[in-house]
Amino acid sequence: MKAFVLSSYGPPDAFRLADVEMPVPGDHEVLVKIRATSVQPYDWHHMRGEPYVARLMPGTLGLRRPKIRILGADIAGHVEAVGPRVTEFRPGDQVFALLKQGGFAEYVSVPEHELAPMPRNLSFEQAAAVPLAANTALLGLRDQGRIQPGQSVLINGASGGVGTFAVQIAQAFGAKVTGVCSTRNIDVVKSLGADDIVDYTTTDFTRTGRRYDLLLDIAGGHSARACRRVLDRTGSLVLVGGPAGRWVQPVGHIFSMLAVAPFASQRMLVTMVDRCKENKRNLATLTELIEDGQVTPMIDRQYSFDEIPAAVAYQEQGHAAGKVVVTV
Repeated sequence: MKAFVLSSYGPPDAFRLADVEMPVPGDHEVLVKIRATSVQPYDWHHMRGEPYVARLMPGTLGLRRPKIRILGADIAGHVEAVGPRVTEFRPGDQVFALLKQGGFAEYVSVPEHELAPMPRNLSFEQAAAVPLAANTALLGLRDQGRIQPGQSVLINGASGGVGTFAVQIAQAFGAKVTGVCSTRNIDVVKSLGADDIVDYTTTDFTRTGRRYDLLLDIAGGHSARACRRVLDRTGSLVLVGGPAGRWVQPVGHIFSMLAVAPFASQRMLVTMVDRCKENKRNLATLTELIEDGQVTPMIDRQYSFDEIPAAVAYQEQGHAAGKVVVTV
């Protein structure tokens, strides 16, 4: 089968299209023919091996070369074959999943407990936009943020992959949502249902004088001290990301917030979707919201499989309004 393989750190042309061995599903695994995948910051961080400090930390970045050879965390496709002990799926089923690796390929073998039935009202491309971004938004709002109906929620980075899902999920949970975005994305964020907009090109949201019950900070760019100014005394700050950097960021941004957290009256937490053990259950929750019409994936650009390096290059620019998807 064909796959884009990453053997060394570097720019998007470090990806090499190669013939690799077809995976064989184990007893409890499902072989999926990938029909679509998506691209996100997770991919270009691993492609670049940045920030450099992350290479010294336990995880998936190797010190000198990538530990993950085939990137791609989001997949949507159909079941090609199942292992002898698989009970939930059969060939032909349409499925999607959040993986640690393997999405930039034609096939992938997935443990049954990580695979979920695809939303019936989505295309493969739309479904591939969901797993990592929407799961991150759900964890940040529901689990870390403890969102409640009637609360005021500020989403910094409302027009990106995670942000477009966060606006809709917060609305679905009955919150009043304010989205922070650039001028050119105001209409996008409004179309998702945001009650109010802050244009960061003209206004610093930390100095408006307004207070919120929950701040989901996806874009980063402001210190924990500044973010606390927009929260009620018992509000919650949930950090999803931060400013990109070659050496330390966004790791430094995360650590600086964690250093302040024990001394703050507000709750301050970091969303780490890679540590979540409930991805399949969360995908089922998201499927309910999608099939009920409360959440719809927002796709910025769509690429073909042989354009994966170009898709990653575009995602790395940081200007996508919604998700960047790839048809396989």
